Amino acid sequence: MKNIAVIGAGTMGNGIAHTFAQFNYKVHLIDISQASLDKGIATISKNLDRMVAKQKISEANKIQTLANITTFTGIAEGARNVDLVVEAATENTALKSKIFKELDAVCDEKTILATNTSSISITQIAAVTSRPEKVIGMHFMNPVPIMKLVEIIKGYNTSDIVMQTIADLTAKFRKHQ
Repeated sequence: MKNIAVIGAGTMGNGIAHTFAQFNYKVHLIDISQASLDKGIATISKNLDRMVAKQKISEANKIQTLANITTFTGIAEGARNVDLVVEAATENTALKSKIFKELDAVCDEKTILATNTSSISITQIAAVTSRPEKVIGMHFMNPVPIMKLVEIIKGYNTSDIVMQTIADLTAKFRKHQ
């Protein structure tokens, strides 16, 4: 798993994108407006600058992390050819359902669809897709690049293989479940 899409460039989404990119995953950061994407990238850059100043990463690490992120203003383009999508949009059931229906239509059948929701049922979100066994919750804690916890939540139909894949992935970027 090397190609990740993150939907939403706000506080949670840019933090999730930052974290994956810092661990050398190729990240497609998706939001509906270029202004939101620009603001998200600026936040990531500022957070990386702080890490460089504290000597937690090198300037070269910062440059590579930013190079690992490509921005998109549409799901159809940004979610193609990825192994995992992590949705981090506003906590709104109708919006998340709309996003997951579109993801289901444009993503490869192998793609795992994750949501960062903290309050909406994973089973309910999965029900709008034709792949409920590949829908899972990945609830990151804020600030994502610093906090070590990721809550992994199975839906009623989430497969054990998807659960293990996400648990293994989470461990690779030094997060705990």
